[in-house]
Formats: sequence, C-alpha cells, structure tokens
Amino acid sequence: MDIDKELEELLDDPLLNLSEKEEELFDIPTDMRKAMAAKNKADYVAQRKLCADFEQYRLLFKHVHQDLKQGKRRLVKISKTINLQAGHYYVVDGQMLFLEAIGEKRQSSNSLPDGRTRCIYENGTESDILLQTLRKNVVGSGYAVTELQEESESKFFTNQDLTDKDKVTGYIYVLRSLSKNPAVSSQKNLYKIGFSTNTVEERISNAEHEPTYLMAPVEIVATYKVVNLHSQKFEELVHQVLHAVQFHVTVIDDEGNSHEPKEWFVAPLNVVNAIIEKIMDGSIVGYTYNSEMQCLEQRIVKKQPTFITKNLKVLTLNIKKVYFDEIIAGRKKIEYRELKQTTLNKYTYIDEADGKRYLRRYDALRLFVGYHKDRESALVQVVDTTFTNGIVEYHLGEVLEIYSSSK
Repeated sequence: MDIDKELEELLDDPLLNLSEKEEELFDIPTDMRKAMAAKNKADYVAQRKLCADFEQYRLLFKHVHQDLKQGKRRLVKISKTINLQAGHYYVVDGQMLFLEAIGEKRQSSNSLPDGRTRCIYENGTESDILLQTLRKNVVGSGYAVTELQEESESKFFTNQDLTDKDKVTGYIYVLRSLSKNPAVSSQKNLYKIGFSTNTVEERISNAEHEPTYLMAPVEIVATYKVVNLHSQKFEELVHQVLHAVQFHVTVIDDEGNSHEPKEWFVAPLNVVNAIIEKIMDGSIVGYTYNSEMQCLEQRIVKKQPTFITKNLKVLTLNIKKVYFDEIIAGRKKIEYRELKQTTLNKYTYIDEADGKRYLRRYDALRLFVGYHKDRESALVQVVDTTFTNGIVEYHLGEVLEIYSSSK
C-alpha cells in the first residue's frame, strides 16, 4: 500500500474544498487573537540569583538561628490575611529568608498590598518574588519569625519567692549520659529531662544500675527547684512538646530484663532550657518543638465562644468593620436591616393563629466582620426590635462577648 498516494487522494477529496466564506467560519477574529496572544505570553517570573552583598547578611542569619534556639524568637504560623513586613525574617520549606525591601506597592485581587520584593535567602541567593507569592508560600509551607525578645528575668523560684501558700514539690533536672554504649555516646544533644521529689544528687546516686538512666553514670547539666507542680503534670507537658524527638533505645538491666526509657530527648540545650522556663510560667501549652528548625513554634489555639447561648434566640449577621467597632465602643446602638423578599423568613414570621406577619424577636445578635477565616466576632444583647419604613431595627444593649476565631 502506497501511504503517500493514499494521503494525497484523501486531501484531494472534493468534500474538503471550502469556499472563502466557509473558511471564514474557522477564522479567529483579530481582537480574540490579540487576547489569546496576551494570555499566552509568559509572565515575568522571579528567578533566584547569587546575592552580591550576602556577606552583610550572613552573620544576621546566624544570630537569628541562635535567637530561635535560645527562645528569644519563635516560629509562628500566619494566616493568608496577614501582611508581610519588610525587615522581618520568614521561613519557607525549611529555609530562612530576610524580606529586605518591598518595591512600589499596588493592590492585589484580594485587596492586600502587592509588589516586587527583594528577598535574601540564607543560602546566599536573592530574588524579587512578588509579595503576594511570598505570602502564599509562607502561609502554605512556612512561618514568620517573631521579633527579638530580650531575655526575661528567670521564672524559676528561689526561697525568697516562696509564700506560705506555696509548696516546694520537687526539682526539675537536665542530665547528660556518660554511657559508653555507641548508640548513646554518638547521639548529639541527648538529654534526660526529669522530675524528682528528692534532691537530684540523691536521685542519680545509683544511676548505673537503673534503666531510666540508661544503666550508666550521668552528669547533671541543670537543676531547678519548683513549687506547686506535680511530677505527672510535668512529664505530660515535656512529652507533649518533645514527643517528636524522644530518644528510643533499649537497655538491659542487671537482671537481664530489657527496658525502653521514656525521658530522654534529642534537642539543643538552649531549647531544653527555654521549654523548662515556659513550663514554669505556664506558657508552654501554646508551643510545640520544631525539630527541623530546632526551635519552639507557637501553636495557633483558636478561641471558642464561651458565653452560653443555649436558651437564647440568636440572629447571626455579617457586618462591616467600621460598624462593628462602633457597636463595640458603644456609639452605635441600633443595627438596621432592610426587609426584602429574600429575608422575610429571617426577620419575620406568619402567626398561624391570625395569619398575620410579625417581627421575629431575638435575644442577641452574633456579629461577624466580613467572611474571611480570621474574622472578629461579638455577641450583643438585643433589648428591642422595631420596624420603620421597610427597615428592621435591632436596638442593642450590652456587649456580651468579643472574640476572634484566630486567637
């Protein structure tokens, strides 16, 4: 079979002969061609390049990492509505960057500022990524690094801090193993964090014969006297924060039985000290340990409404920020809603007894600012409901509760 000849005959088929008018049916209008060309034209894409003046940033990155490990800074997850700030540090996919500058700003589609940036990365590169793109990257797979905090005074208790109501319940200790077991001796930043009701020296006097000390002598790294704290609660908090870096090893006791000690963790000593300090002041419940960055990460704990509304009739409404603030400040005492065909059943009802329509009576309004995830909200008492010229008027009383879903 001659393929070329067969193809030629197919193309010469009279059915494929189109008139000029018929060909116009398959033609693309000029304006549409221009639109397609503009759409297909590749947008400018920010590229990484070597940072020529990186030496002036190198030491800054080193200091920020040290601050993180010492608890002077922390990692924080941010929402998509947060504006990134020039002069601040961020982490994306495990790599730290410094947002050195934001160029000429313009408004993006979500009403947040946008513009070309200058970002310096800790690997010695830089880019002019769009602020919006950077924000998406930070929100999706990164963190913001908090501003530097001065070292606070020690939260650990001394005898002078004690009152008649306080009870010394024991000692927190940090130990380093002196084991010759290669699985232990080769592990960097391995510490035992424990709690004892006796002095630490007494507690570890028989360490080489106790599985909890890896059947080996230990070195005391730090001890802290604590009050009003029980061992079970302390252990729960430590395991909660450092669960991901718990050291797993099996040791054999003097009688040949195997054990798996639970109080050994792999983390830098500065982080361990920061964790103990936060256990002491009660703030540790808001943190987790980020093993990749070797620092504390602040958890976002969503606050839930606490006011009991079980027996109240509550109307939920969305409201603009400016009006929300006026209501919270007590300057706006009436919230208005237009009665439309689509809102008749929301604001009114028909009484089956007489067939007449009446206003629905609510005990409170739950007001939300906008529709985004991290919106503010308030529960406000309704003292009266009136109707004037097609407008439902909710007369407001006490602000019962204010909260944000992101805090």
